[in-house]
Amino acid sequence: MAHVFTVRELTQALRDVVEGNFPLVWVRGEIANLARPGSGHTYFTLKDAESVLSVVWFRQTREAARPGGIHPLTGEVCEAGPANLADGLSVLVAGRLTVYPPRGAYQLVAELVEEQGVGRLAVAFEALKRELAGLGYFDEERKMRVPHDPRRVVLITAPGGAAVRDFLRIASEGGAGAEIRILPVLVQGEQAPAQIARALDRAADEGWAEVVCLLRGGGSLEDLWAFNTREVADAVHRCTLPVVSGVGHEVDVTIADLVADRRAATPTHAAQGLWTPRRVLAQRLDEAVQALTATGGTFLAERERRYAELRRALYWLSPARTLERLAERFAELEQRLPRAANGFLAARAGAQEALAARLLRAFGPQETERREERLSVLSQRLARGTATWLSGREAALDGLATRLRAASPEAPLARGYGLVRVRRTGRFLRAPDDVAPGEMLDIRVQHGEVAAVVAPADDSGDEDTTGRES
Repeated sequence: MAHVFTVRELTQALRDVVEGNFPLVWVRGEIANLARPGSGHTYFTLKDAESVLSVVWFRQTREAARPGGIHPLTGEVCEAGPANLADGLSVLVAGRLTVYPPRGAYQLVAELVEEQGVGRLAVAFEALKRELAGLGYFDEERKMRVPHDPRRVVLITAPGGAAVRDFLRIASEGGAGAEIRILPVLVQGEQAPAQIARALDRAADEGWAEVVCLLRGGGSLEDLWAFNTREVADAVHRCTLPVVSGVGHEVDVTIADLVADRRAATPTHAAQGLWTPRRVLAQRLDEAVQALTATGGTFLAERERRYAELRRALYWLSPARTLERLAERFAELEQRLPRAANGFLAARAGAQEALAARLLRAFGPQETERREERLSVLSQRLARGTATWLSGREAALDGLATRLRAASPEAPLARGYGLVRVRRTGRFLRAPDDVAPGEMLDIRVQHGEVAAVVAPADDSGDEDTTGRES
């Protein structure tokens, strides 16, 4: 079922949409139905050839724009008073759109009203913009890379404005620290363009800074006009240092913004684009330490696993392990041999008794006796042959054991020999040419190792090439 609005609900919903999408607009038109009631507020209709728009300019906002007051958009001190309104006057109005619930109509709440003279500036702005675009002033290919986390920065701005304070506050909280120099200039008025251009040339000539920042708070097109002049555009274009333009609010775009190597929406954004906040850097450092610790732990665990595998493989392939396995095999065969011999003899004895019984039954006592005598002789010969065979096998086994002991790399060490390894190469020494005087040697003997150093040959022709290491 569709939701049924009350009039108040629908009006409020429309007001939220309008105010959310049009927080600040500039509207040009002609004043009609001007009214100044006793409340001090100003009401009029802004119209063109086809449409009308209701406007209210509240007394507090209008009085704030008087000379010496605070500009409602830029936050700076106003130099001129508010426009003198009259029916039929062409004006430029800045303000926010809202819905007035008692009448259910939308209206513009004015923050600033300026005479249509500003419209001529807008025309001049577009003309200069087209001219400079044709000359390549805005081409991305010619723009320089702005360094991140610069250590030396020049600010070209009015030193007493809120823009420079915001910039310095952000700079103090970010990066690794920077040295900042301020070249004070006027940022509004007839003398401002020349001062800004001279400051840009000075910064480039000195070559001290890594980046130059143009800063000014927001304002009307007329307030920002110094940054829309050809003089400033040329100075930015010829500057040999990267230029960051942080002029006005987010909705303000100047010629200097378009020519600069980087355009920041506000002076605060200009500082934020140069330095990463230290709290963010600290968080990144913590994350990097955690990642490094985890990676290091994984790396060490993998190396430990690989080391264990290689150690097991080396143990199974080592000569010592091979000798152990052969010794175990010989011991097993030595135990099996007597059992096999006894089993063999027992089987033959049983077969002999069975044959004797069959012979006795087949040939009778005399033949059996004769065959027993013959069997006795054969048994004796078999015993002698078995003894001889076993003796030969034992002798062969002893020979193999002797050869195995002789093949052991430890055997020569027991006889007083040593294994000499060159420490530099890790290889065994086989010829005198394999070493040079002064090289370290490791000599392995039966009960340990001895370190030695190769001594230079003396004139006496002694062939002793080693000496104990002190």
